[in-house]
Amino acid sequence: MSIHTDSLAPPMNGAVTGALRTTLRLEGLCVLLVATACYARYGQGWGWFATLFLVPDLAFLGYLAGARVGAIAYNLSHSYIGALACLLAGVLLPHPLWLAAGLIWAAHIGFDRALGYGLKYAQGFGFTHLGLIGKQARATEAAPQAPSATAQR
Repeated sequence: MSIHTDSLAPPMNGAVTGALRTTLRLEGLCVLLVATACYARYGQGWGWFATLFLVPDLAFLGYLAGARVGAIAYNLSHSYIGALACLLAGVLLPHPLWLAAGLIWAAHIGFDRALGYGLKYAQGFGFTHLGLIGKQARATEAAPQAPSATAQR
């Protein structure tokens, strides 16, 4: 591999890095902004938005049953699939509460992704598809880094 293609190779730990990570975080920010703008137009008032915005984080309670259960619970509540299902229900039924719930849910996920909180792996809360967070990230930053194969050539 050349120095130009090394940055395109996926990391072995399952997390994106570099420009791809930045792109995914910017996508999250865009989802947050668009969902919030749509909510401003079609929503049910900012009281509901503020009240429901953090509801997906109740999935953290799954970590009380262990890392695997916690990751499953977190990923179920932080995947766009559920938010899009709510939005679809809001459009097809049509019912404004489903639409509002889907927009709030999508905004929450976008907010988390913009901050670098990705979908979780079963190893623990700090292992995400967007990279390490929390204690795991600090431990990795503090550990001495081995020279890369490219640097050794």
